[in-house]
Amino acid sequence: MSEMIELNQKEKALLVTVDVFAFRDKSLKIEDEAGELKELAKTAGLEIIEELTCHYDNPSPNLFIGKGKAEELNLIAAEFNADVVLFSVDLSGTQQRNLEEAIGRKVIDRTQLILDIFSRHAKSPEGKTQVELAQLEYLLPRLTGKGIMLSRLGGGIGTSGPGEQKLELDRRRIRGRITRLKTDLEKIRAQRYLIRKKRIAQKLPLVSLVGYTNAGKTTLLNTLVNEHQLADNQLFTTLDPLSRILILPNHQKVIISDTVGFLHNLPHHLIEAFKATLEDVKEADLLLHVLDISSALRYDYHQAVEAVLKELDCAGKPVITVLNKVDKLEEQNWIEKYKLDFPDSVAVSALKKENIEGLLSQISQKIPKTIHKISLTIPLDRMNLVDLIYREGQIEKIKYTSKSIAITAQIPDTLIHKFEEYLKK
Repeated sequence: MSEMIELNQKEKALLVTVDVFAFRDKSLKIEDEAGELKELAKTAGLEIIEELTCHYDNPSPNLFIGKGKAEELNLIAAEFNADVVLFSVDLSGTQQRNLEEAIGRKVIDRTQLILDIFSRHAKSPEGKTQVELAQLEYLLPRLTGKGIMLSRLGGGIGTSGPGEQKLELDRRRIRGRITRLKTDLEKIRAQRYLIRKKRIAQKLPLVSLVGYTNAGKTTLLNTLVNEHQLADNQLFTTLDPLSRILILPNHQKVIISDTVGFLHNLPHHLIEAFKATLEDVKEADLLLHVLDISSALRYDYHQAVEAVLKELDCAGKPVITVLNKVDKLEEQNWIEKYKLDFPDSVAVSALKKENIEGLLSQISQKIPKTIHKISLTIPLDRMNLVDLIYREGQIEKIKYTSKSIAITAQIPDTLIHKFEEYLKK
């Protein structure tokens, strides 16, 4: 049902940032909201032909914006031959339909744009299921007449996902599909629960990367585990949960997971839709809050992420703030000030691999200890145990005698039972 549409050419987009005094986010300037809408549009693969900003005390119930502004957008869209008009706010179904009639172009609001980007980045069955569910729940109250009578079903931005194959989807069928998707998600959650139980049984701490979208989380994960996951300079590169084993300098193993990037005012229903993906954040023993310290909006981004963490009931978790992209800072002497502004922080460049050792050291200090120092006397005929220590632990001292091997080593708690008879009393 969820079919991806590949565009042969970029759709032309007119961007409209709406500043509503009643809804204004005081932590973010209107120019910053406009910049974020532009980044979202680029990530969605659109060609931006014009950008506009309009100001209102309160939204109008019919169009959100004023009638005169809608007529002006009609003229601008016609002049530039726009395919789609993007709004920085969420629109009701009525407002969206009325705007499409007034402007004569496809109209996409902020949530639909984000969902379209999510749909393009979802790769796993879990990610695709969550996106389709969120899209259908978004679409359901926007049905008109006997079926879906929305121009966005003709292809292009806003159509990645459900709805392309048949125009006659009615409410009953969509509700049925939503029910099936929720059942599928419950099964996925059950599988993740079993994986989580196995991790806990193996005493593997979980470290979860969080941060504003495009803060460099995936690049940092790659650097930490020496892998090469896709790490584009785009928003929402990571949608599906991505977990890897990370071996710390003291040979302790942890699970480290990447998560979808956050945004300011991330719609509540999107947080709800992606709670399965964000379960790693809730279950984490330690959060790495990756912050683009080179951005002029560093404080706003930090605050936006903190707000989402609070909504996820994760506000009290241990956190290391990773001040990323220090290589892009024009004034390097500001780093010490930022470290004071953000407690428990480490300044790094994930891309240039700068101060990764410092970050690993901080992680080692913050996570629960699952390795312990032991002293052993192992017979020569149990060299397999020595091999096990070399593989899974860290040998501090080793001395060979004619009959045995004396070892002092750090080994995981889960392996101590294998050495009990050889422990020095």
